[in-house]
Amino acid sequence: MILVFKHFFYKNYVGLSLWPFIILKEDSLMADEVLINHERIHLKQQRELLILPFYLWYVSEWLLRTLLYLDSYRAYQNISFEREAYANEKDMEYLTKRRTFGFLKYLTR
Repeated sequence: MILVFKHFFYKNYVGLSLWPFIILKEDSLMADEVLINHERIHLKQQRELLILPFYLWYVSEWLLRTLLYLDSYRAYQNISFEREAYANEKDMEYLTKRRTFGFLKYLTR
């Protein structure tokens, strides 16, 4: 289910997946297939980690990488879940061929 909340986002962020919803900044973004695919990849990640552990891992990895890089945006870009989603967001067939726990190969890249 896709929802739109215009005042929910920080700076340049335009989409967010909070199981089972995709939340967008603007109505027009519903037509952005790449963004929607990116967020669907996150929904798949959340489901396979049973939702709450996904969020704990996501925040933990972001905190660790923020300390490592001393840059919160660079840390965000290097979270394994984000790496997987960005690397495959343009492949509209990715979710049909994705292996379980596919984000793991992005942990050390």
